[in-house]
Amino acid sequence: MNIKGKNVLVTGSEGFIGSHLTERLVEMGANVMALVQYNSFNNWGWIDTFHESVKRQVEVFTGDIREYDCIKKAVKGRDIVFHLAALIAIPYSYTTPLSYVRTNIEGTLNILQCCLDFEVCKMMHTSTSEVYGTAVYTPIDESHPLSGQSPYSASKIGADKLVESFYRSFNLPVTTLRPFNNYGPRQSARAVIPTIISQILSGKNSIKLGSLTPTRDFTFVKDTVEAFIRAAEVDESIGETINIGSNREISIGNLVNKLEEITGKSITVEVVEDRIRPDKSEVNRLLCNNKKALEMLSWKPETDLDTGLRETVAWVDKNLSYYKTDIYNK
Repeated sequence: MNIKGKNVLVTGSEGFIGSHLTERLVEMGANVMALVQYNSFNNWGWIDTFHESVKRQVEVFTGDIREYDCIKKAVKGRDIVFHLAALIAIPYSYTTPLSYVRTNIEGTLNILQCCLDFEVCKMMHTSTSEVYGTAVYTPIDESHPLSGQSPYSASKIGADKLVESFYRSFNLPVTTLRPFNNYGPRQSARAVIPTIISQILSGKNSIKLGSLTPTRDFTFVKDTVEAFIRAAEVDESIGETINIGSNREISIGNLVNKLEEITGKSITVEVVEDRIRPDKSEVNRLLCNNKKALEMLSWKPETDLDTGLRETVAWVDKNLSYYKTDIYNK
């Protein structure tokens, strides 16, 4: 499928990955509608920071994926739907699990039903490596068991299974992309890399983190966006779940060391109790097997970790005012 000229909807368009995807779709010549969560301030998130030449090519639709009547209006007339809207912060899911069910499961159901009703050509659903829980074996392929180790991951498993059911029951043309840990410009401090960088660049000699021993597989956001694009273009991806990751892992402790080198700062780390997940909820190891993405989508990450981290550090340095480094962003 050629994306140029297609009518495309992006949910979660104002967020981290969604904003980068929205820009890329505009660049590729798609007719982009950006679903932004309604708020009384008319805040469009990162879309507000787009260059005017890009922003004027985006049709912003304010609404809420939890509201079916709203989603009907957004989906009608769309050829492709990229569904990225979700509640994603794991610590906050311990506090308000019902909100994750309503947004991640019921919201996804609304998207699916409307895509079915309006015969959308293709829907791209965003999953997460958190659905795997701590690795039973590595590298993790798409057949790895799923484990709801947090209310967040449980809600995403529920959403993923709804997507699978609409493909199997109604032949809805859907693809589930399962990104491992993303990073890059515009990411909030609820994620570990901007948490580390923003604290270092704010001048702190001692930074606060959770556990340092878990390992993660990081992918630069622009590479993740290209995976979404490729999956939308390739018909063979319909009905499939595809991991998106780098096939490399690094511990949080070693990540701190790497960012010390890049920033030229020497710091100490204070492990803070309220930033540590409950014992049985912590995902100790994530390492992606991206063989399926390579074979089916001809996709692999192009940005190595050092290069991506340097670009991210440079962006955070210019935009440090976005971060409240004295507050734990759950």
